Formats: sequence, C-alpha cells, structure tokens
Amino acid sequence: MERECFEDEEVAKVLNENFISIKVDREERPDIDSIYMSFCQAYTGSGGWPLTIIMSPDKKPFFAGTYFPKRGKYNIPGIMDILRSINNLWIEDKNRVLESSDRILEQIERFEDNHREDELEEYIVEEAFQSLVNNFDSEYGGFGTYPKFPTAYYILFLLRYYYFKKDKKALEIINKTLISMYKGGIFDHIGFGFSRYSTDNKWLIPHFEKMLYDNGLLSMAYTEAYEATKNPLYKEITEKILTYVKNFMTSQEGGFYSAEDADSEGIEGKFYSWTKNEIIDILGEEEGEFYCKVYDITSKGNFENKNIPNVINTDLKEIKNNKDRLEKLRKKLFEHREKRIHPYKDDKILTSWNALMIIAFSKAGKSFKKDDYIEVAKKSADFIIENLMDEKGTLYARIREGEKGNEGFIDDYAFFSLALIELYKGSFDVYYLEKSIEITDKMIELFWHKKKGGFYLYSKNSEELIVRPKEIYDGAMPSGNAVASLVLSLFYYITGEDKYKDLVDKQFKFFASNIKSGPMYHLFSIIAYMYNVLPIKEITVAYKKRDVEFYKFIDEINNRYMPFSIITLNDKSDKIEKINKNIKDKTPIEDKTTVYICENYACREPITDLSKFKEILNTDF
Repeated sequence: MERECFEDEEVAKVLNENFISIKVDREERPDIDSIYMSFCQAYTGSGGWPLTIIMSPDKKPFFAGTYFPKRGKYNIPGIMDILRSINNLWIEDKNRVLESSDRILEQIERFEDNHREDELEEYIVEEAFQSLVNNFDSEYGGFGTYPKFPTAYYILFLLRYYYFKKDKKALEIINKTLISMYKGGIFDHIGFGFSRYSTDNKWLIPHFEKMLYDNGLLSMAYTEAYEATKNPLYKEITEKILTYVKNFMTSQEGGFYSAEDADSEGIEGKFYSWTKNEIIDILGEEEGEFYCKVYDITSKGNFENKNIPNVINTDLKEIKNNKDRLEKLRKKLFEHREKRIHPYKDDKILTSWNALMIIAFSKAGKSFKKDDYIEVAKKSADFIIENLMDEKGTLYARIREGEKGNEGFIDDYAFFSLALIELYKGSFDVYYLEKSIEITDKMIELFWHKKKGGFYLYSKNSEELIVRPKEIYDGAMPSGNAVASLVLSLFYYITGEDKYKDLVDKQFKFFASNIKSGPMYHLFSIIAYMYNVLPIKEITVAYKKRDVEFYKFIDEINNRYMPFSIITLNDKSDKIEKINKNIKDKTPIEDKTTVYICENYACREPITDLSKFKEILNTDF
C-alpha cells in the first residue's frame, strides 16, 4: 500500500490538500495501534495491517479499514474514492460523522471498563491443554491451518503441562511441532534463525521476514525442550538461533536489532532462495548433488522456480551421520550468500523484544553451561539499564542511533523484569535481581489500576489517548499483563512479600472471565496461574564460597527441567537478605554448601551431601 498509494503523486495530492497524514510504527507505539485497531474491529467487524484510520482534528476516529488499492478492485474500494467521499461528508455533515465516532468509542470504553470479576479454577489448565490438542496438526505439527505461526509460548505451556501431568500427548505435540518447524523452510538452514511464519501447512514456504521476538521465544522453547527431553537436536537448534542473533542482530553496544525484511532488491525471498545450478556451481557436481538430495533442491524448484532449502522429507539420521560434510557445504553456501544484497535490517532496539532475547541467552547459558551466552545477556541488560532507563527508574521503549524515545509500555516493564530474573538465575549476580524488583515496583506504580486491578497498556505519565486500554490476549508475543502476572508470582516466592501475591490474586480475578472465554488465547496467563495453584518448591543454596563443591550442586539444579522451582542463593550478604528476610536463617552448615528445600511453608532437613541431593531431585522433582 505504501508503494501503491502513499508514494503515488495523485494520491499524495489529495491527501496533502485535505488531510494531515501521519504514519505510525506499531512496534514503537503499540498503544496507538491497540486503540485504533479496537476501533477498526468495532467499525468493520475485523482488523489487520496495514491499518487505515481517518480521524477528526481532536483524534477521534470516524473511518477505519485495512488495505485499500489506489482504485477500487475485487470489491475493495479505492483510496482515491474514499478520500474524496470522506472529505465531502466532512464538509456537508460533520456532526453526524462525529456522533457515529462517539458511539463506537463509548462501546470500546465500556468494553475496557466492564470486566466482570470471577475466579479461576485449576480446571482451566486442562481446558487450555484440550484446546491445543483440538487445534494440533498431527501431520505437520503446529496448530491450525496456514498461515502457520511458530507460537513458541504454546510449547512453553505444553512443557509445563507435561512436567505437571506426565501426559504423553503433550510430549508428542511438543516433539512433532519443534522438529517439523526446524525441518521446514521457515528455518534458515544456511544462515540460521526462524522466519515470521509459514504460508503453507508443511512449514515449507516462509514469509521471509525474521523477527527478534520470534527467535527469542523459540530459543526459550527449544532450550526448555532440551532440558525436559535431553534431545541434543533441541540444543543444536537453540545454538543455531543464537548464532544468527549474535552474528546479525546484535549491535556493538550489546542491544539487539528488531527485524530483517522479507525482500531484497524488491523481491521477496530473493536473498534466501537458490537454483539447483547455483548449488552445483558453488559446491561442484558430486557435493552439489549430495546437498541437493538432502535439502530438497531440484531443477523445478519449490518456490517460484527456485528452492528454499529444507529437510522435510529427509531422515534426520542422514543429517547426523553426515554432519561434518554438510557443515562444510553450508559454510560455502553461506559465504556465497553473504555476497548478495541483504534484506533491510530494522536496527531500532526495543526494550521488550531485547528482554525476550536476554531471557533466551540466559536460559541457554544456564542450561548448556555456556558463559559466553550469559555475557551476551549481561551486555544487553546493561545496555538497557544504562541507555533506556533514567535516574527515576522510568524505562523507555526504544533507542536508535543513540536517540531514545517513547516512555515504556507495560510490555517493556514486565518483559524486562522477567529477563532480569532469568539473568539472575543464569549468573547469580544479585544486582540483576535488585534491578528487577526496582522495575517491578515502578511498573506497579505507573500501570496498576488500584480500584479494579490489571495493568494499563501505557503509563499514567504517558501521553493521554482517547482510551486507556488493558491488554490480556496473547498475540505474536505474550501479553504484558500475562508476563506481569508471572513476575508478581515469582517475586512472591523470591521476596516473601505478600503484596505481590495480593496483586496477582486481584489480577486473576479481574481477567478471569476473559481467560475462561478462550483459554488458548491466554496461555501465558495460564502459565502464570499455574505458579499460583501448583506446588512450588523453593530451593535455597547457602554457601561460604563458590568452590568446586558449590558448582556441583548448581550443576545438578541446572541440568534438570524444574519449571515450578524457585532458586535463590544465600551468601549471607546484606543484599540478598534485604531482598528476602526469610532467607536469613538458611546458612551453610559447617561452612559446606547447604541446600534448603521448602514447600507450602514447610522445609526439609538441610542437605550437604551431593548424592542425597541428587536422589531427592530424581525422585521428587
């Protein structure tokens, strides 16, 4: 639409004569996007992007739609006709236009304000699981039909459900989906990383855009799947995703860039697709034919007479047996591809998306015992703290070329707070836990609705818009309210402070009716809810020094998938005792590393024997 309409001189003339045109980046202003998308859905019955809104000088929308061609076609009105008609209507009957707008806005405000308090019960976890089972594609993995999105937090929920219920169906869905996505063309088998979505059921033909948040969330899913199953393929896939992010999406200062476009030289997928002749020319006849057989490269092609490398029909054992050979060939193709014109890189750095990547590197660093991943996470976290957080503790949403802008939204605070909790778990540097608490308390101050509960999308200090919404539905990413619920739940255990439990209880009451109406659209909220109704084990590792014995205990913890365990270290420092006063009496016995395991306000005997600790982990976790 940008090329077809906004860069067209005739359209531009009509716009400039009668309207003030404003282009909004929905990634930078999710508040504006949310409000006007709600208007579009109320006005037309549907929504989508590009979003087209026409509003009065005082920002009241009165017309909405999505894509419009320059001239009408396929029963879609043209933008030229729309602009002329609206201009005439505004001149002739402005009051009627505004009255119509007011009615729709009142409807939106009532919807935002009329949440009916309710109670969630544990059966909602089972309902959420069944909704995923019902939508599962047993042939190709994933959920629903095309376009297919790699919705990673579905997997995060299923992993927790499997841990809790030991349901083999959950594990079947996890494995089928994760392996199918990796085998398809949605994964870049040359340069790594996942594309935004697949245009078909098989995960073969992607929309080639690569988003930071997708790769962050998918890294988390594959890392946790490795922890739960010990399948080395999942570790390998995670490492490939993180290699892509380190090589192509990381600034010198440590921040992560937002996205890479789908097209280059005006052609979608040109950078990523190959002819068979190209492969043979680069690799030679014998090696080229071998690569083409493994990666489905044919003379006919599988994408617009070219090929997207994939292993959908290849046995993964063949890849494993020829790993070194295939890696040499991949590197040759990668070096050749690097000479092509790259897709445009969106180099703005967004706090919320960076937070997801910090979580990904922290989880992988902890699970795979890779200190370099922890250092990447630290560098990014430090970059945000130093560049996107002011002296009052206010977060900002984005920075580009040194210029920060837009006060942070609920996603920025909630995601970054969770990221710092995960970074603490990976580094055991209490500084990040302190910062996370500071950010969480600031989030409560700026976003919490004291009367009814729930977090607003934008801060009380931000620009006031026509509606102040609260978002609970999970979309491409979990909602800010869902992540905030998890953060509050975790801090209740980490700090022992009842205020966090009180807030999260009120949060679930406020949103319960929404969650009940569609569990599949609130899966991350249900993940958070699980931390409030399932048995949570609190593990405190008390130590005098971080010696070999200490790290043996830590390795036993990190080697396992224990999603409903809260891990805290006690080195008897003032910092950790200030965070959690209940930890004061959990001290090393005879200067030995000592583990305390508590559940439901009752603690076991302290453990100093590593073999006994292993036995407890094997039987009770």
